[in-house]
Amino acid sequence: MDETGGLHEAPVAGVDERDGAIVVRLAGELDLYNAHVVRDELVAAAARSPERLIIELSGVTFIDSTGLGVLIEARTKLANRQAFLLVGPGLETRRALEISGLDRHFAVHELLDDALSASV
Repeated sequence: MDETGGLHEAPVAGVDERDGAIVVRLAGELDLYNAHVVRDELVAAAARSPERLIIELSGVTFIDSTGLGVLIEARTKLANRQAFLLVGPGLETRRALEISGLDRHFAVHELLDDALSASV
C-alpha cells in the first residue's frame, strides 16, 4: 500500500532541483483519491519561490478534473505564473489538457531540457 492508503502507485515519483528550477515528477493516476498528496508537494515546492516549477508528467497514466485542479491551484501559488511548466504529457494527459482547454493556459514542453531553457 502507498501513502494514499491504496494499491496505486505513489503520485509523486520524485522532486529534484536543477539550475534554479524545482522538477516534480508525477506518476500513475492523479485523481480525487491522491490529489491531496500532489497538492501538498506542489504547494510546498511553489512556496520555495523557484525560478521555475516544472511538473514532469511522462509517468502519469490518468488525470481527472481533480488532478487538473491541483495543477491550476499550484500555478496560482507562483508570483510568476509563466514559471509553471509542464513536461512530457502522455496521450491521455495531453487529451485531458486539450479537452479542458488548459493546454492554452499552461506552457507544455515535450522535453525537460526545453522547459529548463524556456523563457519565463
